[in-house]
Amino acid sequence: MDFNNFKEAVIAAAKEQGITEYELYYRVSESTNVETFKHEIKEFSSSLDGGVCFRCIVDGKMGYASTEELSAEQAVSVVRRAAENAKILETEDKVFLGKGGETYEPLELTPYALPTVQEMTDTALLGDKLLYDEDSAVSDGSAAAVSSGKECIAIYNSNGLDLSYENNVTIFIAAPVVTDGKEMTNSYDVKSGSLSELNVKETVSKAVDDAKSKLDADVAPTGAYPVVFAPEAMTSLLATFFGIFSSEKAQKGLSRLAGKEGEKIATDIVTLIDDPFYKDSTMPISFDAEGSPTHTKNIIENGVLKTLLYNLKTADAAGKKTTGNASKSSYASKVDIAPFTMFIAEGELTEEELLKKAGNGVYINFLGGLHAGANPITGDFSLQSGGYMIENGVKTRAVKSFTVAGNFYELLNHITELSNKVELPGFGGMTAFGSPSVLVEGLTIAGK
Repeated sequence: MDFNNFKEAVIAAAKEQGITEYELYYRVSESTNVETFKHEIKEFSSSLDGGVCFRCIVDGKMGYASTEELSAEQAVSVVRRAAENAKILETEDKVFLGKGGETYEPLELTPYALPTVQEMTDTALLGDKLLYDEDSAVSDGSAAAVSSGKECIAIYNSNGLDLSYENNVTIFIAAPVVTDGKEMTNSYDVKSGSLSELNVKETVSKAVDDAKSKLDADVAPTGAYPVVFAPEAMTSLLATFFGIFSSEKAQKGLSRLAGKEGEKIATDIVTLIDDPFYKDSTMPISFDAEGSPTHTKNIIENGVLKTLLYNLKTADAAGKKTTGNASKSSYASKVDIAPFTMFIAEGELTEEELLKKAGNGVYINFLGGLHAGANPITGDFSLQSGGYMIENGVKTRAVKSFTVAGNFYELLNHITELSNKVELPGFGGMTAFGSPSVLVEGLTIAGK
């Protein structure tokens, strides 16, 4: 049974059981992955994951039930189970379903066909060959991989919502391991898009150059320095601390930004944007997990907190309108809040000019231990880091095995310069993070 037939079966089951307020959320992900090792295909996998979640309101309570099986029997079952779950809930929280009749921004997708398995295999093997051809320092353990897939989402409810979304994604990953005979280092680079248009050689070269630059790295000296966070490092921080911009966390006392909308929380040059339609996003979408229209918004504008991120429930609690940021991590998950593509807007300086502004400091392009070394509530962090020393305004020797410590809330107030290019490192899925290079004053480095 396909989703549309299942939907009709659910509508009939809800009517039969006297349920008049309900929602059906469908999400399925198809993926195929190919990975190399020593010039051969080491791994091939194909998967289909997903299902449907039925939510209904009974006596003012919201009940959930989900299934992976689309059948007439399960249509009846999810309706019955959700209604039963609603009846045993003791919470007095208000509950909400999206409404129909909204206006949605049209998507400007550039569709491309998913590659065949042969095309994926050929590209992965080409990437593998180019890795070893790129430099004699590349050693066994290096790998190239291609992943492709399709994301399908649909929402139907009793309030007139009937939405659907489908998008294809293909990515290429180059992951070299290099050695100088004394030590080994690694790196990776990711690109997304049609395989026929991806520059595999360029991706490989960038990853190998980055891995080689880490060889013979010294430990950074202890001190307080100007720090330049490379885009990949700054996006790691954003991905760790984005929850402070959630209205749900603020309302629960888990963010220091509660009650701060309209107040200055960062330096004037900081503008933080959430854009569901960002040009480099792999998954642009015009509606959120509750079916509300999405839109581009400045979370921080010239240092001022303009808005937190809201779904229907938290917006009602705050007397505001949803920002269209309802999120579900999977088809069966509860409704949460998340950004789409959250990024710090670019500044005016080139990377070279930014380094000159730093003078003497540390350039960080790797942060580790983010789960253990960062507190998403207090904003404190103490993280394993790697990068380069900045001497007289120029990146010089590689450094490793040092810790950078600070507080994310305070960091926002110590950003003094931004580079003029935003990057979205890695593959973000429905939620992605981006940043230019960022110069921050007054951070502590613990090394040797």
